[in-house]
Amino acid sequence: MEVQIYILSKLMEGNNYPYLLKKHLSEPIPFDEFTGLTESKLYYHFEVLTKQGLIEVVEVVREEHRPDKQVFAITTKGREELPKKIYKLFENAADVSGMTIGMASLQHVDRDKVVTILEKKLQKYQDRWEHISQFEKYIEVDEQRRKFVDFMTSYTSSRAKHTTDWLEHLIDLIKDGAI
Repeated sequence: MEVQIYILSKLMEGNNYPYLLKKHLSEPIPFDEFTGLTESKLYYHFEVLTKQGLIEVVEVVREEHRPDKQVFAITTKGREELPKKIYKLFENAADVSGMTIGMASLQHVDRDKVVTILEKKLQKYQDRWEHISQFEKYIEVDEQRRKFVDFMTSYTSSRAKHTTDWLEHLIDLIKDGAI
């Protein structure tokens, strides 16, 4: 879904073709390498979006001794679907790193709605962690397993605190219009 959001967001800025979008993704920081996005994957998503009616070919550029370039534009349906895809990304992301493309595409959505989604996600995460953290009270641990349980408790507590802090920070940045 992230690749499709990236494509639709870039096409909101203007017509474009897959090779150029891939090039933009690799310069100056090679995000394509970090994400494992190959040209074939990118072309696949262009094809999927075309079949869904979210984008369309608006021009074919022919150059001598070079492959034809299909130039794409976002459709009205694509403009309507992009915000839905971004909201769904925020709802389904397991952590902040899974929200990266959504954060980069905030100009296409209602920021208050994103904040509401994130606040619900944060509350659900905090409630879940509170529930999980109560289990230690009810289990008996023998001397041999105490260090393991202490280590895992410390690790999961630290990770939960880390996730909570970053979600809160993200919510504040979006509310302030900083990102």
